[in-house]
Amino acid sequence: MPEPSPTPKRRGRLLRIGAALVVLLAVAGYLTVQYLTGGTGPGCEVVSSGKGGGSYEFTPEQAVNAATIAAVGTGRGMPERAVTIALATALQESGLRNIDHGDRDSRGLFQQRPSQGWGTSREIMDPAYAAGMFYEHLTKVHDYTRLPLTVAAQRVQRSGFPEAYAQHEQDATLLSAALTGRAAATLTCQGRPGISPATGPAAVRAALVRDFGRDMVQEAGAEVGGRRGASPEPTAPGGAAGADGRTVTLPVRAGTGSGGGGLTLAQRGWQLAHWAVANASALHIERVSYAGREWTAGVIEGEWRATDGKNADGTSLGSGTVRITTAS
Repeated sequence: MPEPSPTPKRRGRLLRIGAALVVLLAVAGYLTVQYLTGGTGPGCEVVSSGKGGGSYEFTPEQAVNAATIAAVGTGRGMPERAVTIALATALQESGLRNIDHGDRDSRGLFQQRPSQGWGTSREIMDPAYAAGMFYEHLTKVHDYTRLPLTVAAQRVQRSGFPEAYAQHEQDATLLSAALTGRAAATLTCQGRPGISPATGPAAVRAALVRDFGRDMVQEAGAEVGGRRGASPEPTAPGGAAGADGRTVTLPVRAGTGSGGGGLTLAQRGWQLAHWAVANASALHIERVSYAGREWTAGVIEGEWRATDGKNADGTSLGSGTVRITTAS
């Protein structure tokens, strides 16, 4: 004799349990993918160098784009205020994501429009190019460093929402202080080191050229092939590599710039160190060392830790070099 069918009440309970299991499996799968790929969820944080100054959490993708915007700005000799304006603008326009859509033909970090003379769609989708174009237009805004941020940004962007940029000023200020090197050891990421054909010291050196330009990298003591905006080439030469074949050592030189963007030795060093941490997931960077501090991927909160003055390989950890060690 067949068993009686479950009661409606029991069937409802079973369905709820089944639905809960499906959700749990989906969440577990998502988190696994995020861990293996570096993730798009919050994994980075920048904090104020002073007490009670706030913090801002953002994703590895946003970190890479923010670091590029800052590097292009200082490379052009732009002051920190210009970098803050650029970062606030990108936060408003795209959420610091390099999106290929927008209002009408708007594209990229700054939602620039090919039809309005900002460049081709392909050029605008290059973050370094897009940042350079923003700064080029910003320099034409008279006395922009003295203007309210939202006014300066609006004179470049001509947005339909001119007051919107102001809401991002605090976060942009924290980011620019870290990514121009003024605030030391304030940017951290969890990092997801791994092995990929597109990573390793050669990819790190090519990314440095992409963001800072060949001249700046050579000024820092690394002979790197390629050009700003070029795709990373795994065989790109240059940059001193450690004995383990995984470490790029960048001698630090104080920055210069006619636009007021000159950086001190310490600021240049922390800019490079923070840049490396921001790119940790994308380039599978395992460790960054500078000025007696060391960041290691995978450590809880990814915080900068004081060291005994030595790198992991026993060499001196001074303020004259930034050491970037990759997972492969």
